[in-house]
Amino acid sequence: MTIFDDREKAFEAKYRNDQETQFKINIRRDKLLGLWAAAKLGLDGDAAKAYALAVVDAEFSEPDHDASHKVVRDFAAAGITIAEKDVQIEMSRCREQARVEILEALKG
Repeated sequence: MTIFDDREKAFEAKYRNDQETQFKINIRRDKLLGLWAAAKLGLDGDAAKAYALAVVDAEFSEPDHDASHKVVRDFAAAGITIAEKDVQIEMSRCREQARVEILEALKG
């Protein structure tokens, strides 16, 4: 094995690790967004947890902010007026919180 092979394997491992970390951050972000939205919708306990999981599932169905679209649609259905940009702002806050939590957990 050459030094180039070793470097390639190291880069691949780092890339794989970075992608896994990003995935965990995104899942946590969507869960936090779902819990925030659940509280606004008057849900608590198991209903809030179930709603948060539905928000996570929405992002899997159609990635790229489908979680925020679900929240906006659900708010509208419940008669709650909120601008999508306000949900995006909350989503950004949730992402930062998720990033901190996941990176702390990875440190051990």
